[in-house]
Amino acid sequence: MDNYDFEKSIVEKNFDEVLGQEDVKNQLKSCILMRRHSIIVGPPGIGKTTLVKSLSKLLPKKNIDGALVDAPFVRVQGSPDLTAEDLIGDIDPIKAIEFGPLSSQAFSPGKIFKADKGILFFDEVNRCSEKLQNALLQALEERKVTVGSYDVDLDADFIFVGTMNPEESSTEPLSDVFLDRFDLIYMHPPEKQSIEEKIVKLNGKNFVEFPDKLLSTVIHFIRLLRNSKDLEKHPSVRASLGIYERAQSNAYLDKKSVVELKHVGEALVSVLSHRIRLKPSLKYIKGASEFVAERFAEFCEEFKVSQDGGSP
Repeated sequence: MDNYDFEKSIVEKNFDEVLGQEDVKNQLKSCILMRRHSIIVGPPGIGKTTLVKSLSKLLPKKNIDGALVDAPFVRVQGSPDLTAEDLIGDIDPIKAIEFGPLSSQAFSPGKIFKADKGILFFDEVNRCSEKLQNALLQALEERKVTVGSYDVDLDADFIFVGTMNPEESSTEPLSDVFLDRFDLIYMHPPEKQSIEEKIVKLNGKNFVEFPDKLLSTVIHFIRLLRNSKDLEKHPSVRASLGIYERAQSNAYLDKKSVVELKHVGEALVSVLSHRIRLKPSLKYIKGASEFVAERFAEFCEEFKVSQDGGSP
């Protein structure tokens, strides 16, 4: 940890698995260099988790008793059921009987301790309860946690990197006191259509041929929906990926070796309707599935889209 060796070894590398998002990558590196805890904020399906997971491949080796081992990368999945004991640890009753209830040997450490000299990745941090937020405050600020009837020195010098969906409301909101321990990094869908096309091709299953011209047309439609003033919730890159794969499945079932426009149309409602939310002024007039079908028909008519995705 001396001379920022740990941090420098990360920031000098690239997040090659994540295309685009250069500003987000640089902000994350900036936080890590100064050992500041951070939360990446953005809607589902834009690559927040993929970005943070790629950190695990960038972590340097650390020397333990003369042997080089991987630096810790500990993942915690946010959930209303997650407890403070899961993260911090608790008294093991069997060890308490053997060593005494106030003995440090009776303490069974949680995931925070396992992240010592590494990264604690908390996915969907705003799905945890207020009680869990409060339990983390001392660890984040003081590197010390009070457990049971005695103090346990928190020998876990970790960097906390979390992700957060701002629309998630299944548990209590994050308190100002909790958020004050973090820098927030805001992540958005791919800046350019060409980047989104590359992401879909690299991550999607390839079953039958999907013409580049047709894929560009599909991504263009998704990006238009993403900017629609009629929607409160917009389709993510995961929606683009879903259409890419489902259209191929439809083509295969249709005994075709190449995806056509009709195969895309057959997948749209299934993939898109639950990934969007209409504004109140519209949702009482029509449903999401009807909206998707109408918009796609209008799009094909406006741009005179042919079966291969091109214009006649």
